[in-house]
Amino acid sequence: MSKFYDVIVVGSGIAGLSFALKVSEAGYRVAIITKKNSAESNTNYAQGGIAAVTSQTDDVEMHVADTLDAGDGLCDEQAVREILKDGSSSIDELIKRGVDFSQLGDGRVSLGKEGGHSKRRILHVRDITGKAIEQALVNSIEISEKIDTLEHYFAVELITSQKIGGKGLSLPQTNRVLGLYALDTQRGMVETFRAGAVLMATGGIGQIYQYTTNPFIATGDGIAMAYRAGVEVQNMEFIQFHPTAFYSKNSSDRFLISEAVRGEGAILRNLNGEAFMFKYDERKDLAPRDIVARAIDYEMKQTGARHVWLDTREIGRKELFSRFPNIYAYCGSHGIDLEKDMIPVVPAAHYLCGGVKTNLNSETSLSGLYACGEVACTGLHGANRLASNSLLEAVVMANRGAGAVSKYLEENTSDLGELPAWQDGDVRDSDERVVLLHNWDEVKRTMWDYVGIVRTTKRLERARNRIQTLDREINEYYWNFKVDESLLELRNMISVAGLVIDCALQRKESRGLHYVLDHVDKLDEAINTMARRL
Repeated sequence: MSKFYDVIVVGSGIAGLSFALKVSEAGYRVAIITKKNSAESNTNYAQGGIAAVTSQTDDVEMHVADTLDAGDGLCDEQAVREILKDGSSSIDELIKRGVDFSQLGDGRVSLGKEGGHSKRRILHVRDITGKAIEQALVNSIEISEKIDTLEHYFAVELITSQKIGGKGLSLPQTNRVLGLYALDTQRGMVETFRAGAVLMATGGIGQIYQYTTNPFIATGDGIAMAYRAGVEVQNMEFIQFHPTAFYSKNSSDRFLISEAVRGEGAILRNLNGEAFMFKYDERKDLAPRDIVARAIDYEMKQTGARHVWLDTREIGRKELFSRFPNIYAYCGSHGIDLEKDMIPVVPAAHYLCGGVKTNLNSETSLSGLYACGEVACTGLHGANRLASNSLLEAVVMANRGAGAVSKYLEENTSDLGELPAWQDGDVRDSDERVVLLHNWDEVKRTMWDYVGIVRTTKRLERARNRIQTLDREINEYYWNFKVDESLLELRNMISVAGLVIDCALQRKESRGLHYVLDHVDKLDEAINTMARRL
């Protein structure tokens, strides 16, 4: 028998939790489905902060201009204006939920500055902003009587009226979401969930790359599910590589060194100790992330270096320890004294600027399906995300989406009855687990080697051939064996990797984060041209 909720939220980051709270406060019953525990999300790893205009020396038009500039001509200007104008009220709401943003000694809110911003406008909780926001929202969720949090449930497939046509149900004429199938990973059983509406808030896709700042859960599940249901997806080629992730030769993990460190005066240097960002952009170390990441990549390839240095020695111990305690402790645990030593850093896959296409009410092309957060593409980020705009977008779009869902549910109240149960058919337990491990590694290596910071058409075509082969293998595996978490994640990763490559091959230009050597004469000329334009 299927379980019924008014709304199902898939994912438990800032977008999903904010949305769930808003919808529940409107009187609806909500289930939050999360494949790990409720506090594990990309939000939890966000260090820098949330960008919003809260100072009298700043205004929304300046924030809009910075966002449009970073987006390299591909932002939806209406989306930019609408989302950013809601920034201040969204901050107020987070404060009411219990987020205690850092303050200066005189009681004013502490505002940081990051690459691409012309003003200090980054609200933060030291260098654990995401974790602080996540915890405040989780605390509110826990006391809500309208919200059930289902941990260790993995959303498998959306159920739509088109997919189950002819099953004897009284179905609506237009295709719409009816619910979803979700795997209880602790019991190994797939359950059926009915819902009036579904929100995808599953975060990003960083795990398709060998090196990423994202947690292990970031496997593109929501995008893959939506795409299989025929939902429109766009701008998947725009993968933001964070310029400064901690380099360790003994691990593929990449601990994030917040861009806010450069905002407080840290300087990038090559292995000879020479500053180099002045060669690439007049904003130097505070240029937008696409420019900084490419500059680091170029410097490393020129010399064969495995990393560059981030020099924090001029900031001062008191500021480093009070503003960046998490980073200070992490570096210390690796034998690096930020007052005396420089941090080895490299770029790593960090954020997806594309995703499931939505309007400004978080509505997708499939009736009853909503998306917000990193899984969604609103048009705010364009070809390159401005630092710390993402947390703001998640809160604003969650609030807008919650209002739209309430209206949708009022107009679509019919109960369609029981949905078909999940059918395992003749599948059996897998006896070839090594295939999953091998394919998992191949996806990540292929994407890192051929679909990285700097691309060529030939590399992209090689990647497409490999990913298509893996796609055929994993689909055969999927239909012959019982599903489990690792199989579902790998299937989604391969699907999303294919979307990134297909979108990259369709875009016949270099723009923002999609940098293709075929479309420029040489790297130096492209970087210099970019600098002259600014």
